[in-house]
Amino acid sequence: MRHNRGLEQTANVNLTLEMPDEFARRLEGIAATQHMSIQQFALERLRALVPANTEPRPGSAAAILRVMHESPHLTTADVDELDAAIRAGRLPVRTNDLF
Repeated sequence: MRHNRGLEQTANVNLTLEMPDEFARRLEGIAATQHMSIQQFALERLRALVPANTEPRPGSAAAILRVMHESPHLTTADVDELDAAIRAGRLPVRTNDLF
């Protein structure tokens, strides 16, 4: 199922909750007083519990791309200096007596 949010399309997941009949009737009553379906009411309340996170997860492709486009932009000399520092910090490989 797809839901339109402006121009952005997001996938929806169906969720089924099992609850006592009395509780479901009470929720339906509350939703009705707010001129909503029980699904709309539940979704609104759940959204209030989950903070909106517009930042991509650290380490995700989106986070890496964002950082790549932010300042400072590296020069070729910066990259060469970093490569040299990495080479200088490497330990020699020791293969003696592996077993």
